[in-house]
Amino acid sequence: MRMRLTWTMCMAGLLSFASQGQAEDVRVSSATNPTAVLDTRLTELLGQERQALSAVRPDQMRLLTVPPKPRGENTSDVSGVIQSATWLASQPAASGGAEWQCLSEALYFEARGETVAGQFAVAEVILNRVDSPAYPNSVCGVINQGTGQRYQCQFTYTCDGNAEVIHEPRAYSRVGKIARAMLDGAERSLTNGATHYHTRAVNPRWASRLAKTATIGVHYFYRQHGQSNG
Repeated sequence: MRMRLTWTMCMAGLLSFASQGQAEDVRVSSATNPTAVLDTRLTELLGQERQALSAVRPDQMRLLTVPPKPRGENTSDVSGVIQSATWLASQPAASGGAEWQCLSEALYFEARGETVAGQFAVAEVILNRVDSPAYPNSVCGVINQGTGQRYQCQFTYTCDGNAEVIHEPRAYSRVGKIARAMLDGAERSLTNGATHYHTRAVNPRWASRLAKTATIGVHYFYRQHGQSNG
């Protein structure tokens, strides 16, 4: 943003400088040889511009000479990802390290039957927990919290006694793309800072102690009362 502002100010300054020169040329246009005066003034302006530009580093110059991209132009930035099946289908196959794998598996086993928005929402909850001091500070740590004690874990699939086998590769590929987008910084705009969720089929006791923030697909989402969604 700062570099775009610098580019705009630079261009505005050059235009202002040129316009001042033109105004002076108008005032001296009654001289005996106005063309010579104009040529001299332009030469001076170009010389000053060349001197100023020579002081700019090459990396800065590249930024200064590239105008801001129009709004809505497709870029690799995922900060404004729209949670849609169309966008997801356009993304290349995803991959990553342990954090990506943990998040992909959690989305597969917890939400592969959900809509794309529902899957993004579950990913939000996991990452919101990572950011909260009340939970482990890594994706794998959050997902595996309590694992090892049957049905005492935070994410049931990690402690229900069933083998974690990927039987639907297409579904896994899709949630892998979601995991990649979220880890790369996609906006968390669906659940208003939720750190908990459950399906409509159950009514856990803890839900009454939390503030409901959203209903997406078959899940209800919650956060602590008074907790910021930020």
